[in-house]
This record gives sequence, structure tokens and C-alpha cells, in this order.
Amino acid sequence: MPIRSLPLKPSHLAAAIMLGLAVPGIGLAQDAAPDSGKSARTLDTVTVTGSRIKRTEIETQLPITVLQKERIDQLGISSAEQLLMFLNIAGNGSDNLASNGGIVSEEQRGNNGVSGANLRGQGADATLVLLNGRRVATHGLKGRAVDLNSIPFAALDRVEVLRDGASAVYGTDAIGGVINFITKTDYTGLEASTFVDVTEEGGGNIFRANLLGGWGDLDNDRWNVFGTVTYKKNEILRGTDRDFSNTFQPDRGLSPDTRGTPFATVFSLGSTGVGATSLLRNGQLDPADPAVRQTAINILDLPGAAGCESGGDMMGPYDHRLWSSAASRYACAWDYPAAAIIQQPQESVDFIGRATFKISDNHQAYVELVGSQVDVEKTFEPNQISSSTSTATTALGPATWYPMNATTQETYDMVYDALAAYFGAGNLNYGAPIAYRWRCIACGPRQIETTTKSYRFLAAFEGSLGSKWDYNVGLSRASSKSESTLGSGYHYTDALRTILGSGLLNPFLLPGQEQSAAAMSALDAASAAGVMLYGGESILTTLDATFSGSLGFSLPGGEVLAATGIDLRREEFKFDGDSRVDKRPIFNAPFDESNILDNVSRDIKAVYAEVYLPLLDNLDITVAGRYDEYDGFGSTTNPKVSFKFAPFDGVALRGAYSTGFKVPSFNQLFNGVTETQYTGLDLADPATCPSGIANPAVAGCESIRPVELFGGKEDLQPEESTQKSFGVVLAPVDWLNVSVDWWEIERENTIRSAPRDILIQYYDVFASNWIRDASGEVVAIDRRYINSGGSLMRGIEIDGNVMGDLAGGTFRLNLNGSYINTFKTKALETLPYTDNLVGDYVRYYNLPIKWKHTLTFTWQKGDWSHNLSQIYRDGYNDELPVSVRNNSYIPENWNPRVSNYTTYNYSLVYSGIERMKLTFGVKNLFDEDPPFTAHQNDFAAGAAWETRIADPRGRAYSLLMEYKFR
Repeated sequence: MPIRSLPLKPSHLAAAIMLGLAVPGIGLAQDAAPDSGKSARTLDTVTVTGSRIKRTEIETQLPITVLQKERIDQLGISSAEQLLMFLNIAGNGSDNLASNGGIVSEEQRGNNGVSGANLRGQGADATLVLLNGRRVATHGLKGRAVDLNSIPFAALDRVEVLRDGASAVYGTDAIGGVINFITKTDYTGLEASTFVDVTEEGGGNIFRANLLGGWGDLDNDRWNVFGTVTYKKNEILRGTDRDFSNTFQPDRGLSPDTRGTPFATVFSLGSTGVGATSLLRNGQLDPADPAVRQTAINILDLPGAAGCESGGDMMGPYDHRLWSSAASRYACAWDYPAAAIIQQPQESVDFIGRATFKISDNHQAYVELVGSQVDVEKTFEPNQISSSTSTATTALGPATWYPMNATTQETYDMVYDALAAYFGAGNLNYGAPIAYRWRCIACGPRQIETTTKSYRFLAAFEGSLGSKWDYNVGLSRASSKSESTLGSGYHYTDALRTILGSGLLNPFLLPGQEQSAAAMSALDAASAAGVMLYGGESILTTLDATFSGSLGFSLPGGEVLAATGIDLRREEFKFDGDSRVDKRPIFNAPFDESNILDNVSRDIKAVYAEVYLPLLDNLDITVAGRYDEYDGFGSTTNPKVSFKFAPFDGVALRGAYSTGFKVPSFNQLFNGVTETQYTGLDLADPATCPSGIANPAVAGCESIRPVELFGGKEDLQPEESTQKSFGVVLAPVDWLNVSVDWWEIERENTIRSAPRDILIQYYDVFASNWIRDASGEVVAIDRRYINSGGSLMRGIEIDGNVMGDLAGGTFRLNLNGSYINTFKTKALETLPYTDNLVGDYVRYYNLPIKWKHTLTFTWQKGDWSHNLSQIYRDGYNDELPVSVRNNSYIPENWNPRVSNYTTYNYSLVYSGIERMKLTFGVKNLFDEDPPFTAHQNDFAAGAAWETRIADPRGRAYSLLMEYKFR
């Protein structure tokens, strides 16, 4: 982000460099530099994120990116989630709503409607989020990260992002950095604003309205009260609304891995026992290739038939070569990833109110209330009905297979005749029920509706103690309470089994054909809409006090300043599961009964101190330390040392060293064991197949699909980290400045679910995690949370500005970029680091692309301001398709490289109408589609595109209108 422009005179150049050290980003919202003939402004003492010491802005030495409200509006950014996607210092994790729209990893389950902040790729739970310098409650369902949707975004004055570790100042979670959302502290007047952001292709439109009012003058009336309320609505954007959202691209290595289709695929479930009692029995020998027995057959795909595409818009052939499944040569597939929702529909109302009372010239008291309600409707593809041989009452066993009776006779014979015509009738079991896989479109899309209600109440006093010291004391209580309920697409299992077993529902319908009225009536009667899945609440109570001022003596560089304080917190969390008295089973409903927690809590006591030492006129050091004591974990002490040194005018150096920590969340400690079926086709038993990559052509490398066990462990220890940074700022002339910062974060005892690839690579170490039955077959993999070895990440951040006069106005050209050159992990402390993962595809977590930048040109003249931005995201090595990994088949147009992604945004601001300001913007000027990726959609959202990198909305037009009534 750009460096803030100050009135530059020769005597002030060094001070300007110090400001550049501190805030490479403030200039994003500032006007161009004033004429050198104007006098410099008076600098007030302020507290900046990352330090408790009040000082003048130019003395600040911490690397902070600051975005003012005006700049945020220029960019057309309407939410904290969009802001994080824009920032180059933010990681590329699964922290936005699009990444959690459908199939998600075990780490994200329960994240319904959550958007998180993830700085430097350290994760949302290792990034500290503050509101006006104080903590807020983490989201009620997971209790691990703050939901950005609860932030009163329209009420912001600015956003400060500390690009450094800050555990020595703020305690736990501040490993990746700190993002501080700062609202107005007082306001007099009345203004309203409305914002629209409409896409050219339709879908995903965003609307916002805000009203701000305030009364009372602190100096004259000795009080001020203001409040602001905002309503926001995000409309749904479906995968089918965008052409690039399409996984039927087998020549490029991507095809949907499902044989559950709207026109059902017939299955053989075995040659003996219950499996042999279906129509298809032991499968069918293919006349075209008698060596292969076909066990999954869709009659639309048989030779001479109409083809899979005739079954519906999103049907196509199942690519048996890509998925190494020769027995599915005549199966069809359905584009379930494209059926997911790209942008979840969301409505929110938020409020912030503050009353400030000036008790005396040196003391004031204030109370602040922040509240929000966020409603998110997570919508994804309809349920798949998969016949099984199980006789359990919750399974779709033989009693639910498609029968032959008076209702079904015509359809049954159609399926039988098609199979017999190609394979012959000899091995068909006419009259036996049909086992199948079917996507129940008539059942409706699955929906989970989540309502999150959050608040924070704060009462505080601040002021001066004598002429040398300031204080701020506050007591706050914050809560985030969420409930998720089932919407459409879910049905009671017993009723659904009855409907299926009767043949009332027909899984073999073509486009234009409809289920009977009786079938739809039965589905409606079986609906489980309205049942609460689970709910949770995270509560945070805090008493904090900070004292900042002079120690009463000076060093050659100036006064020695200090800050000290206490931080007393109680964190509480509860998670409720299915609260029904009659827990009637609901088919595929993602209940979370094993993770019920009843009012767990812990107390934290902390003291901290910070000292600013101006050793010389051009050298100063800040030393900080914090002692934290946690219930159940003992204590931890974390220091931080930072410096800045200006050897001569136009050059400044800075650096910092600190340690950090992060305690386990309540979920990580106390969650029960949850079983999740592994659905991929690429996993093999590492005991007989060292690579763990399935390949049917290699003995011992047959595909396995065990369940995976996830859950908490009460013996988890806190994570620890070490942060280092070193930077240089060059400002040789008043129209040019450049900053370059190197940084490193190394984490130890990282808490994460045991990575599957590590369990494979180091099988000898983790053999006990592979749970086997009496015959030695893998039936489960233990992937519960562990303290893993850690991670190492290094990067360089740059910021450069050129500014001056142009065509009667002023301009600024800014380049802000982030380069990651190292990302390594290790499973245990005793094991070595992996190879460098930068530029390689990583599932679920941060995608470590090497380079990303924003190049911005701003020109201002009179009442007009123009802004043009280029946003660049580097390409990376794609995830390998199953057949490429095992080298059994290479698609014709397979490209292992995902292309880079570049978009351009433009905005125009006009302030020539009295009391009114208009901002018009165009996002994605050239309507650039996200680059193609072949990542596996059983493990990631985004049909042929990457949700962690790209904006799927396409070209969009925005308009912000602001009007001040007084």
C-alpha cells in the first residue's frame, strides 16, 4: 500500500522516512502531497496498532498498512471479506464464504456463514482481529476465529493491519499479525449512504444502506452520542450462472467423480450374498472388452443410446480413464461442483452506538455497543441416493432398491430391455430390484440456514494522569451466538426409505418428465426443514487497563516512553447438538453430536510492558514483553524487540524479533470423535503401496476408502512461534519512496488434524494411525488433532510510490507486492522439513503462491478523482488428477500449471455537489474469468476455478451515494 504523503521540507525528510517505515499504506486514502510552501501540520500523539505507547505518528516504527474509509469506498469494497481478498499481505486460505459453499474439509465443518482474516498465510485462528483496539468474541459455532461478517464495516473510519507478530502486546493468536477495524469515536451530524454492486452477467449482486447520526459537541456540550445502522444483502450466485464453472473438461484432467446422476446409474453390489440379489448381480462382461466386468452402467451411455447428455444439462460421461475405474466405462456423471453455490445468499443488520462524556478537561468516559445479526443460507447440491447392502435402519439397503411392481413396471422394463439389448439377458436377474446411484433433484437442493447474533458492550474511562501519563481502562463483554437449521433437501430417513422402496419415486426420468403428484406429496411430508442442527455461543469478558507516558528522563534521541498494563479475560464456549426429544434420523443431515460442549471456560491473566528508547537522533529501540497465565496450560512469556535506524537522510533501516504463542481452541481440546468417509479414488494402503497412490495396475495399490477419524485431544499443548523481520526504506526525493521488508515466521507444535500425506510419507512412524480389521484391511485413519512439528515461512513485501503533478492535477503511482519464497512443514519436531511448497497446490489451507501485487494509479483534479488498479495473482502447480498421479493415463490437454490471474478495477469519485459524494466503479474491467484448475472437487470448492484466489462475479458495476443532511 502507498506511503502517506506529508509536507516535505529538507528538515523533515528523515521524519517522513520514519513514517514510511511505519505505515506503507496510509497514502491509499490521502490526497496528493500539498505544495511545499504550505506549513507542516501539527502531529498529535496517537496509539497505533501493535504498540501501547502513545507517540506522534512519524515516530512509529512498526510495519503497518492503513486503509482509510475513502480509499475503501473507491475500491468498491463493501465487506471485510472483500477487503481481505484485496490485501496482498492476506493469505490465500479457505476463509471466505465461497470456499465453504459446498464440500469442505474437516477443519471447516461448522463454519457455516463464516469469513475469516488470514494474514501471511498463518490461518484465521492465528490472526488477531480487533475492533477499536479490543478483542471481540470468536464465532459461535467453532470458537476459533472472529467472523468478519459481524464487523460494522460501513461505520469504519479506517483499518490498520500490523504486518508483524504481536503476542508480546496482545497475547495469543497474534502470530500472523493483527487487523484492527477502527470506527469513529465521535460524530455530529446526520448522513446516509447507499451502495449497489451489480454484476453484468447476473447473480451475486450486493446492496447496502447505512444511516449515521450524532449529537453533542465534546468541547462545548461535554458529551457526544452517535449511532449508525447498516443493512446489507448479498444475492445468490449459482455455479450454473458462470460458464467457467464446469468440471466436464476431461481432456484437461477434470471430470466429476460421481456416478450419482439425475437419470440413475445402475450398480452391481457384489457377486454373493445380498449384493447378488439385484438386477445387475455380478456386473456384466463388456462385449467390446470381455476382460472387464462392468459394475456401474447408465443405459443412456450404452453404445447406440442417446448419450449421457440427454439425461439433463449437467450430465455427461463418467471419465473412467481419469478416475482409473475401468468397470465404470458406461457410467454417467453429473456436474455436482457446478451445482454448488458460488456466493451464498446473505443478509445482515449491524449497529454501533457510542456515548462519550467529558468528565473534565483531562478525563472522559464512554460506553459503546456493537451488535449484528447475520443470516446466511448455505445451499449446495441435492442428496445422492446410493443403494447399499446394509440392512441398518439408517441405510439405503435392499428394501429401498427400485422394485418391480405395478407402479414401476414400465420404467423397470425400459431399464432391463436396454441392458439386455447390449449385454444379453443371461446374467440379468429379471424381477429383482435395481440397485442404483441417483441424484434426487426432486428432493431439492440441500440448505443449511445459519443465524449469528453478535454483540459487544464496552464501558471505559480514558484520560491523563498529570502531564506525562495517559490511561485507558475498560470492561467489556462480547458474545457470538449461532444456530444452524435445516432448510430444503433433507428428509426423515424412515419416510425416505419407504418412499424409495415403494417405487413411488422414479430415478429414471428424462428431461421434461416429472415425478408424480403422489411422490412429491410424500417427499413434502418427509421433509425435515426447520430442524435445528446445532448451535453454539462464544463469550468473552475482558477487563483491561493501559498506562502510557514518559519515564521522566531522556536519552540523546529524546524522551524515554513506556506503557504497561493488565489484561484479564474469561473465555467461554458452549456447543449444542440436536435438541429434539425424539431424535428421528434425517438422511445425510450433518449433525455434530459428538462435539457437544457444555459451558467450558478458562481464565487468562496477563501483564505487559513496553519501553521506547531513543538512543540517538537516528536510532531508537522498542522493547516489549508480556506474561500470560492460562487455566490448564500454565504460563508463557513473550518478548519483542524492534528498532529503526536512519544512517543518513533518505535511508532508513528497521527490524524486529519476537516470539508468539497460540493456545488450543475449545474444539481442538474437547471435540469428540467424528467419522468421515473418505470419498476419493486416489488412496492406497501405504503398508503395501509406499506411495499411497492408488493404481489398479500395481499389486497392493488397490484403491481404499476407509473412514477418517477427527476430534479433539485434551493433552494438546500451545503452539509457539518466532517472528523475524528486516526492512529498508528509501526516500531520496519528495516524489519517490520505496520500502522492502523481509520476514520469517517459524511455528512449532502447530495444532492441526494429522495430515494424510504425512501419515503416508512417514508410515513407519504413524503405523498406529492406520486402524485395521482382523483381516488387516484399513478400516479407519486416525486424524485427530496433534501438535505437529511446525512450519517455516519466509517472504518479502515491497511498496513503492511515485507522485507529482500531471495535467493540472496530482497523481500517485503505487506498487504494493508480496513475494513468498519459502513455505515448509514438518510432521514432528524430530522430522526434517518438507521440500519448499511455494507455488504448489495445497488442499484446504493456505495456497502459497509466489507473488501477488496491486499496481494503482490515482489522478485527482478539483472535484474529480480517478483510480485504476491492476490486481495480479501468480500461477501455481496444479493438483494432479488420479490417473496422472499413478501414471495410468495422461489427458490430451493436461497442463500441470494454473495460469496467473490479472484483473483491473476503475473508479471515479465526484464531490462537486453540495453535501453529496458519488463514487462509481467498474470491477474486473475486462471481465477476466478465473484460471482453470483441475483440483479434485471432493476436497475443495470451485468447479474448475480456485475460490482462494479468484473473484467469480465477473465484471460488476458499483455506485456509492453519500449525502450529509447537516
